[in-house]
Amino acid sequence: MDGVLVIDKPTGPTSFDVVRQVRSLLRLKKVGHTGTLDPLATGVLPLCLGEATKVAGFITEGDKAYDATVRLGSETDTLDAEGQVTAQAPVPALTPALIESALARFRGTFDQVPPMYSAVKVGGKRLYELARAGEEVERAARQVTVYELVLRDFSAERLQLSVRCSKGFFVRTLAQEVGRALGCGAHLEALRRTASGPFTLAQALPLADVPELLKEGALASRLMTMSHALVELPEVRVGAADAKRVSHGVPVEVPAGKVGRVRVMGPDDALLAVAEVAGGRLRYLRVLV
Repeated sequence: MDGVLVIDKPTGPTSFDVVRQVRSLLRLKKVGHTGTLDPLATGVLPLCLGEATKVAGFITEGDKAYDATVRLGSETDTLDAEGQVTAQAPVPALTPALIESALARFRGTFDQVPPMYSAVKVGGKRLYELARAGEEVERAARQVTVYELVLRDFSAERLQLSVRCSKGFFVRTLAQEVGRALGCGAHLEALRRTASGPFTLAQALPLADVPELLKEGALASRLMTMSHALVELPEVRVGAADAKRVSHGVPVEVPAGKVGRVRVMGPDDALLAVAEVAGGRLRYLRVLV
């Protein structure tokens, strides 16, 4: 079974827990996710099955979208609702204008420091492993981009936000920083990923439905092809002769105007490779045939 299965992750299990469950249910050796979701978070979690694990690293490059609930008035050590409260402050009287002034500084491209409770590696160890051991280490800021940050609703102590951002962006950090911009602190109370690259909630399958669909023989119809998984990459289509050259890693010339990373498609609509166009020729990053 090869392809991408989009799971609507429930709250509670880690992304690795979901991978283990699906690997066990499908009796597959090769299953991998394309971007960690915290146990608290729900929503879109694309899983690469079988041969699709070869393109997992390219799928993680896509933008992400989230719906977030921010709880104002308290900060936690994990920056979300699962942590211990570390600071509290009264929440000001909220108005749309006040909230908008706080949100405005978090749109566009800027540097963000990963939180200690995250899967980012420093010195070969996950930050959350160091945090659980009581250690705090220096973390390098990373450039991130927020394309959209929308206030959907608010109450006296909560903000409902929608975010569309680049990979590697931490909504937990955003929650804390928005709270500090409002002068009261905050933490992330709930998070739902609504899109990851080309995958959306409309395509996502509840994890609890997988066993029944597998039993009915209907699970394969829910798989996305590797080509669809990389649909955000421009396409270079080659004929039969060049397809054979691609399969042997032989550079192939491409039409003028093509630049950057591309997916290489054969005459039978099969995904042959992921490549970069350099000097009018394909430089292969991964050959799939």
